[in-house]
Amino acid sequence: MTAFSLEPAQLAWCAELRALAAERLRPLADKGEPGRVNRALVAELGSLGLLGRLFTSGALDLCLMRESLAYACTEAETALALQGLGAHPVHAYGTQAQRAHWLPRVTAGTAIAAFALSEPGAGSDAASLQLRAEPGTDLRDDRSSDAVARALRAEGTSTGPQGGRSSDAVARALRAEGTSTDPQGDRASDTATRALRAEGTFTGPQGDRASDAVARALRAEVDAASREGRTSPDAALAAAPDGPARWRLTGEKCWISNAPEADFYTVFARTTPDAGARGVTAFLVPGDRPGLTGRGLDMLSPHPIGALDFDAVPVTADDVLGEPDRGFRVAMGTLNLFRPSVGALAVGMAQAALDATLAHTAGREAFGGRLKDLQAVAHQVAEMALRTEAARLMVHAAASAYDADDPDVPRRSAMAKLLATETAQYVVDAAVQLHGARALQRGHLLEHLYREVRAPRIYEGASEVQRGIIAKELYARQEAP
Repeated sequence: MTAFSLEPAQLAWCAELRALAAERLRPLADKGEPGRVNRALVAELGSLGLLGRLFTSGALDLCLMRESLAYACTEAETALALQGLGAHPVHAYGTQAQRAHWLPRVTAGTAIAAFALSEPGAGSDAASLQLRAEPGTDLRDDRSSDAVARALRAEGTSTGPQGGRSSDAVARALRAEGTSTDPQGDRASDTATRALRAEGTFTGPQGDRASDAVARALRAEVDAASREGRTSPDAALAAAPDGPARWRLTGEKCWISNAPEADFYTVFARTTPDAGARGVTAFLVPGDRPGLTGRGLDMLSPHPIGALDFDAVPVTADDVLGEPDRGFRVAMGTLNLFRPSVGALAVGMAQAALDATLAHTAGREAFGGRLKDLQAVAHQVAEMALRTEAARLMVHAAASAYDADDPDVPRRSAMAKLLATETAQYVVDAAVQLHGARALQRGHLLEHLYREVRAPRIYEGASEVQRGIIAKELYARQEAP
């Protein structure tokens, strides 16, 4: 690629973004609750038009936004990046209906997006995902009977005179009846009630008859189904018999940014066992989908990050992003775009640390002069500047390669993320050393950056993974005819 420098208009826009971040976004970030999604901050990003640019601009534009915001407000940068990461698969691979429903809300900052790839046992090794997407059925699926069984077990319902669990009796009855209205036109809950009475089921710990507990559970399920548009209140959990393919998501995701507060998740799940990267499907899963729960995680830097639990979460073909079993392509396509911009985030933090160090060493008196006059200090500052500028150029080159549809994007993206994040770690650490103990005091810029700079070397592919990608691409080029 040819060498280049930014145009005056681009430089002016970056300066404007830094000013906006300091004047309008920083105050909102300071009011946010640590570890929680800052919806006011996201909404302001939307009102400034920055979220809309995630879907109308190229990779270089994204990098300039992330570097500029990170320089003055890392929280704003992170909020913008997470909206892009979670929603880009919808923009690039979603159906017209998916895009029409979610992208305007993401652009306005009224819907929070999340990218759910990592798992407890599959972080950097995305091809080893274990979240299962098991095929579901149509009208006569197990949804109602499973719900009843869970409800009865939660109520502590005992066994019947034949020694079978009452929940099993209900499951058999409902499966036989098709989980809808029975031939006499009764509700499924009434069918379950008759089955339990016939089996002589005992009462639960609250003194209720198990049949009453079942009736309540099923009616609650019917009401939930009605709210979700799956069926009318009188249809008793019926699904269209000729509907699209269905799956149930079962498993766990971990270290997911914006979880568990996101309004929707791009979820990657295994649809074909033992197929590696070829058996993963990407799904768009709304945050209120039944069976989806989550919890926040207490991290070194208090970002909104959590774990998600999938308990037979229902999804259909309408929720698929791209094609079934082709979700790895969705994940890698998204990461190839965002990896250089992770490098841009790192460059923004490095530049902030460098500028703070220049100001400090120029004014701090020590050993009969100023710190900047000490050769050891001056050389250290020069090294910080050198590495920061080299990282910036590599980030810009990788982003330009993506915008030009260069086939060498995976290698360049990996190089940019690797160099920039490792550089930022070095620069921030050196800045802390030159500032001394004051940099470790709560509320100091460098104390903040010191906590923030560590994670980018891990997420979206750890540094070791990036080295592996680079080597793989290099050897592939050597072996190509």
